[in-house]
Amino acid sequence: MNIASRIRRSFFREEKRKLPNVNGSSSRNEDDDLLGVTDELIDHVRSFTIDTFKNFSLYDEEACVNPLEEDEEVSSSENVKKDLSDWQERHAVLVLSKSKELSQLRFKLCPRLLKEDHFWKIYFKLVRNLVAKYEVQAIQQAIIKGVYEVEMSETRPNLTSTGGPATL
Repeated sequence: MNIASRIRRSFFREEKRKLPNVNGSSSRNEDDDLLGVTDELIDHVRSFTIDTFKNFSLYDEEACVNPLEEDEEVSSSENVKKDLSDWQERHAVLVLSKSKELSQLRFKLCPRLLKEDHFWKIYFKLVRNLVAKYEVQAIQQAIIKGVYEVEMSETRPNLTSTGGPATL
């Protein structure tokens, strides 16, 4: 599944999940803060233009190729490892729902001028200083959660089909 369809599907799931508050607008919630979608970020994103993305010199680390001049022959299997992380995908969905300017900019750029994955690489480079601490926190929480789940599964006694403890 490509990056655009994953984001689109996540976006529609997010829209269904939102509940309007008393005055009809959706309020900031805990996810906004966990994903780094702050008022400061939204203000920064509003300053982006088509030229911001077109003139950004993003070079592919492995091939040193400018994404604006890249051949279309690159296979999707090479790009699999370059997809967005889960945190980045959730951030992208949320920021698109909060910033109509970014959503419109993405619509104008992708896929005519930029590939979807290049758009998001550039975006995350442009907002790196504003979102890095949130991504690190998410990674730390995932590690803690993973360690906790492993510890819980190790301390749980093995049960047989009869419901009693397993005997060796």
